[in-house]
Amino acid sequence: MEELEQGLLMQPWAWLQLAENSLLVKVYITRQGYALLVSDLQQVWHEQVDTSVISQRAKELNKRLTAPPEAFLCHLDDLLRLLLKDASCPGTATFSCDHVAEALILRVRSELSGLPFYWNFHCILASPSLVSQHLIRPLMGMSLALQCQVRDLTTLLHMKDLEIQDYQESGATLSRDRLKTEPFEENSFLKRFMVEKLPEACSVGDGRPFVTNLQSMYMAVTRQAIQVGQKHHDAGDPQTSSSAFSWGTDNQLLNQLEEPGSSTPSLPGPETEPTVSSGPMQRPQLLKVKRKKLRGLFS
Repeated sequence: MEELEQGLLMQPWAWLQLAENSLLVKVYITRQGYALLVSDLQQVWHEQVDTSVISQRAKELNKRLTAPPEAFLCHLDDLLRLLLKDASCPGTATFSCDHVAEALILRVRSELSGLPFYWNFHCILASPSLVSQHLIRPLMGMSLALQCQVRDLTTLLHMKDLEIQDYQESGATLSRDRLKTEPFEENSFLKRFMVEKLPEACSVGDGRPFVTNLQSMYMAVTRQAIQVGQKHHDAGDPQTSSSAFSWGTDNQLLNQLEEPGSSTPSLPGPETEPTVSSGPMQRPQLLKVKRKKLRGLFS
C-alpha cells in the first residue's frame, strides 16, 4: 500500500462541483487498488482499498457483472480521469455524493460491457497526520518557495533600478515618456499591497483558485518531500524516513535559503537568496556589492 500512499501524495488537486457540493479531489489508482482524498474546505475524507475490497464491493453492487478487480479499477480510473479533467463533461457516467454521519459517500453510475455499473467510494474522516501530509505541510512549503521568489524579484528590481540610473547618468533618455517608472520602494509597495490587494488575493472561495493557479507549485513541493523521504529511507534511518514526507519540504526549503549557491530543480522560479537572516527590507551590504559590479561593467 506504500505505492498508493506515495502516488496519492504526488497527485494534483482537482475541483469538482456535484450539485451543491464544491469539492477538492485527488485520486491515485493502480492495478493493486486506489487511494482517494476529498475535501470541502471544512473537512477532509479519505479512502484507500486493495483488490480484496474491490472484489467484495463489486459483488455487492454489481451482481450481473463478473470481472477481475483490475478491470473494475481500470474502468474507475477512466471515469475519474474524465470527470476530474472536465467536470462539466463527465461522459455517460453520473456522480453524486452523500454525507452519512461523519463519512462521505461518492456514488458513481456508469456502464461496463453494456451492463449498468455502480460504485460507491466510502470515505471516512482523514487522520490529522494525513491532512498535514497532503495540505498543511505542502502549503507551508509553497509559502516558503513563494517567499524565495519574492525576495529574488525584489533584488532583481533593485538591480534594474541601478541599471537605469547608470544609463541616465551616462546621458541616456527615454524615447517614450509613458515607459518611465519610479524607483522601486519596497516598504511602500508592501503597504499598498496589504491595503489594496491582500483582501482579493486571500479570497479562497470554493478552492477553485488554488486548483487553477497553484497545482504546479503544489506538485513540485510534494515531489521534493518524496525525494527527501527516499533519501532517508536509502540511508537506513527508519525514524526519520517515517516522517520524511511531512518534514522534508519545509526543512529543505529553509536550508536552501541558508546555503549560498543552492538550487531547487523541482521548484519553479528563480534561485533563492544566499541568506535567510536578511529579509527583503535589509539588503544594504548586498546592494553595495552589486552596485560596485555594475559600475565596473559600465566604467
